[in-house]
Amino acid sequence: MFTRKTKKIVSEFESIAALEEIMIGGVKQTILLRGENISNPIMLFLHGGPGSAQIGFAPKFQRELEKEFIVVNWDQRGSGLSFSPETKKEELTVENILNDTIELIEYLLNFFHQSKLFLVGHSWGSVLGTLVAQKKPDYIHSYIGIGQVVDFQDGEKLSYEFTLKKASEQRKTKALKDLEGIAFNPADMKFLDVKGKWLSAFGGSIVGVGLYNLVYSNMLFGTEYTLKDWITYMKAGKLSLEAIWPQLLNIDFRTSVPSLEVPVFIFAGKHDYQVPSSLAKQYFELLEAPYKEFIWFEYSAHLLNFEEPDKFFKECLKIKEKYA
Repeated sequence: MFTRKTKKIVSEFESIAALEEIMIGGVKQTILLRGENISNPIMLFLHGGPGSAQIGFAPKFQRELEKEFIVVNWDQRGSGLSFSPETKKEELTVENILNDTIELIEYLLNFFHQSKLFLVGHSWGSVLGTLVAQKKPDYIHSYIGIGQVVDFQDGEKLSYEFTLKKASEQRKTKALKDLEGIAFNPADMKFLDVKGKWLSAFGGSIVGVGLYNLVYSNMLFGTEYTLKDWITYMKAGKLSLEAIWPQLLNIDFRTSVPSLEVPVFIFAGKHDYQVPSSLAKQYFELLEAPYKEFIWFEYSAHLLNFEEPDKFFKECLKIKEKYA
């Protein structure tokens, strides 16, 4: 609660359990490295948000993954443990964080003497993951997209329509009043807040895990973040979202990334209307790749790797066996 650390890993092999601050893009940033065998392939997670860093809560959901991979979580520039009072809003750009991602991948491949890694992008992280896979395919065994972004404008429209429909079906007067009282405007933070509040209430964000198990328990019992870090986490997340979100509104991967030169796996939560899975399925159908697979998570919404961690592990293990 008051000291930042990560638990040791006891293994018959040479393991790694390290919470490290390294220079990426000329800025100090924090990574968490955990694995039972340093000879295993690397799996790098690109968290969502923007600003929803996950070093503070991801590890307890990734214990099985640590047996088969070197699991790397990274709090991106300006987020979580990589936030600094000197962080400038104008530095939080898609281009900078994309370049950070590539630099981090090069660092990891060099450090562990490997030629490729498995790249997992969640939500906003799937924007980075898709762009890295397009730009640096030689670095990647395969790309796994969770809550895969396709087109922010279309996605927000579907999300809003779903939320409004649920409010009407369930005759939630307060929800209808709130939702009908705001104009559809994905660029407006107030719109996002109101829509997000009711989307969550109607099960379009999380269905398979509670916020206590996901976040609040880690505030009390986790070791990678201190209580002070959790307070900073909220401030950093807000800054990142406000800085980066407007840059994402014109993304449409259907036209800008119609093909990738790496195997692609899209993991989709059946109940995900935060980043609607129907768009991810549409993108999957038109995407050209040397191999591609679309996998539904029936009991999940937007956080399927935390909502169904056992299934997530099993699917990742299949991918490892195929491409490592």
